[in-house]
Amino acid sequence: MVKALISQARKGSGLAFAITYEGEVVGQLNVANILYGSVSSATIGYWIAKEYAGRSITPTAVALSIDYLFNEVGLHRVEIDIRPENAASLRVVEKLGLRHEGTKVRFIHIDGAFRDHHIFAITKEELSGSMLKRLSNTQAQ
Repeated sequence: MVKALISQARKGSGLAFAITYEGEVVGQLNVANILYGSVSSATIGYWIAKEYAGRSITPTAVALSIDYLFNEVGLHRVEIDIRPENAASLRVVEKLGLRHEGTKVRFIHIDGAFRDHHIFAITKEELSGSMLKRLSNTQAQ
């Protein structure tokens, strides 16, 4: 897995980030399917250790990565695909205010079957300022 992530980073088709909290690795965020040119998009996936869930660590990591992808990498669109039963991940995109685009039926093979995924996305034009600031404003309300 590590070799594949390094290879993707070298090719510019993916990025892998460790999510840390108080100096400890507590999760991971991957950016996959980075496409440039007329598509100019990527897909984000993430996980966090259960004992660290609910502390706004994941929404912060996702917000920082979206800001990086828009401002440093120069992408136009970011997508996050989430299984319908994954309430915690659905809460992340809700906090960030990502747009629900629909459902990909039987999208990814997981646990012996193809599973549906809800699709959430944001484009650079939809975001005024930074995603991190948007998250901070949402949390302050």
